[in-house]
Amino acid sequence: MAHPVMFDAADPHLERVRTLCLALPGAAEKVAHGRPNFFTQKVFAIFGGSLKGEHFSPVARRALLFLPDASERDALMQDERCFVPAYVGPAGWLGLTFHDVEVGDVDWDEVAELVDMSYRNTAPARLVRELDAR
Repeated sequence: MAHPVMFDAADPHLERVRTLCLALPGAAEKVAHGRPNFFTQKVFAIFGGSLKGEHFSPVARRALLFLPDASERDALMQDERCFVPAYVGPAGWLGLTFHDVEVGDVDWDEVAELVDMSYRNTAPARLVRELDAR
């Protein structure tokens, strides 16, 4: 049985995240567990998630899930917009919520930096070299 779709395909936040993610070398998108996942050989970003014990939390439902550098994780956790998502959180992933934030009010340069960091933490070295060569 397929997992139900858990996102709005017309969400403008998703459109911006998709543009950032798919601009990276070798990046592709697939829907897994009902949510858009962006990957090379491994997933580097997910649009939407849940909180442990709150599968339909509005905070996590519209968010970027990403894998930060270990050295950045504690500082990111001080930001009220960041949270530990269910399932991938124990592996070091964090979420950045877009809940109640209009798409024009999001700092997309910051989001691009988080996507870039997560990509570099998961992508094969040859793709990271290709990104650096741009």
